[in-house]
Formats: sequence, C-alpha cells, structure tokens
Amino acid sequence: MSARRTPWWYYVIAALIGLLFGAILVKSDEMSGLSLIGAPWFVAFILVLLGAVVLLLALQVHQYAITDPAKRKSWIDPTKAVYTLVLCKALGIAGAGLAGWYLAQAMLVFGHWGIPYFQNVIIQCVVTCFICIADMVVGIVGEWLCQLPPSEGAENPKIKAAKRRERQRKLAAGV
Repeated sequence: MSARRTPWWYYVIAALIGLLFGAILVKSDEMSGLSLIGAPWFVAFILVLLGAVVLLLALQVHQYAITDPAKRKSWIDPTKAVYTLVLCKALGIAGAGLAGWYLAQAMLVFGHWGIPYFQNVIIQCVVTCFICIADMVVGIVGEWLCQLPPSEGAENPKIKAAKRRERQRKLAAGV
C-alpha cells in the first residue's frame, strides 16, 4: 500500500466548504432567532488537546522511521503508524474546514460588535479559528513526519537517476 500526501487544494476546498456552511448557519440564526453560533471554550480546549496528541504520535512515528534499524531501542506497531498518518490527514482537513466555519461566523456577526453577546461570539470564533489553523498545520506537518525515508531499493531517486544515466551511456555508446 502506498500512501500519498494530501493535495494542497483539499485544504482550500475544506476551508471554502466551512466558510459556506458557517455563513449559512449565521444567516439561519438571524432568521430563526435560535442561537447556534459561536464556539464554547471547551471546544477550543479539545482542539488544542487533539492537535497536541496527534503531533506527539507523529513525532514518535518519525523518530522510529529515521532511526537506523540496528540502533532502534523500541518497536512501533505498523498499524499505529498508519493510524497516526490517517489522524494527521483527518486533522489537517478538519482543521481547514472548521477554520472556515468559525471565520465565516466571526466575519458575518462582526457588524454587531457593540452587543456584548456578539462580542463574546466573535472572540470565541476568532480564537477557535486560529486553533483550527494551528491544527491544520499540525496535520500537514504530522503527515510529513509520518513519511518513511527513501529506501535503497529500486524506487530510491538516487537509484533511478543512476539507472537513467547508465541507459543514456549505453545509448550514446551504441550498445
């Protein structure tokens, strides 16, 4: 199985979808009077905690991957490594989507800054938006940390370049 890096535009699409749904939530909140906007502080705390756990797991996988096999003091379960990679990918996409969600809410109610309730909502949404952006960055960096270094096998860029040079040398020599 070969895992690929998450394309950059996935994060952009997730953020745009979050912006769209955040805007829809604010507009429906204004029309119905049912207050669903904002982000309770425990959500921000949970997002910080989640980002820290995922980063810690990614650092463990990275440390194992870059250590020489003969010098490894511990063994990491390959399933744990794959789950960590999946968590990093999910955190990156979710962070982008939630950042858009909370940014849209903050932007759309900013005109009501003079009302104490909306001041609290804006502050909550902006703080949570920054935390979500940090989680997105942790997800992207964690995904990079979970990469295996290139092996000395046929897929190694150095081996491929050497084979290419050898082919070109043979073609130039007429062999």
